[in-house]
Amino acid sequence: MKESAAIFVDVQNIYYTCRQAFGRQFNYRALWQQLSEQYDIQLANAYAIQRSDDQQHKFQSALKHIGFDVKLKPFIQRSDGSVKGDWDVGITIDIMEAAPNVDHIILLSGDGDFELLIRHIKNKYQVSTQAFGVEQLTANALMNAVDSFTAIDDNLLQ
Repeated sequence: MKESAAIFVDVQNIYYTCRQAFGRQFNYRALWQQLSEQYDIQLANAYAIQRSDDQQHKFQSALKHIGFDVKLKPFIQRSDGSVKGDWDVGITIDIMEAAPNVDHIILLSGDGDFELLIRHIKNKYQVSTQAFGVEQLTANALMNAVDSFTAIDDNLLQ
């Protein structure tokens, strides 16, 4: 019997780091195939920003078709031109709720803000942790906190 896993994707982080490092898009279908061979996926959340363009709708539909639950937050542009749309707290809450119920927590993000969360769930729930990210754009603190870090490479790009 396969061990259970929960997957959490910081969509904006993965999109921008893959675009910056490789000029390519992340292949969610390849990720799903790889992880579903290894684990019994209990939960898979993709956290994205809601925009009203057709490309975003197609992308979100594709994620749902693969098996992800897509969680959307409104796109907010401030008067100074900056953009708000951070899912860190939502991802943290969902990981905290899932950690006692699965064997593995898998996070797709290079954001070092998740280091404290990862250390906490490992200590409190003895859950195994893995992060996927663009190696040169992933915080060392996050890479050092997880049990295993998987660098995004050609196998996970479109």
